[in-house]
Amino acid sequence: MIKFILSLLFSLLLVLFCGLQLVFGQDAAVNLEVGEQVFNAKCSGCHAGGNNVIVVDKTLKIGDLEKNSKDSVDAIITQVTYGNGNMPPFGDDLNEVEIQSVAKYVLNQAKTNSW
Repeated sequence: MIKFILSLLFSLLLVLFCGLQLVFGQDAAVNLEVGEQVFNAKCSGCHAGGNNVIVVDKTLKIGDLEKNSKDSVDAIITQVTYGNGNMPPFGDDLNEVEIQSVAKYVLNQAKTNSW
């Protein structure tokens, strides 16, 4: 009887764990999709292909992000929200999920050299 209960408990935990992995995996994919949509709508005018048509040495490529201390999701969120220099703020135009998603998208593109 104890073997049966332990087996049942193990099976339940396994199903629960797999379910959590599936949910978090979908959430990450949705955020990157939303981020790509936001990027294409709001950012690509100046940053097409990860470049920068205004200040050419401040691209979205990983080397420039690192050089300019913009190589974290939090740093990109701050940049997008408040702007800086020639970049306007988008905190009033985009909601929190959109800003987080575009930040994750930009960093993912940079880290995987996908621009």
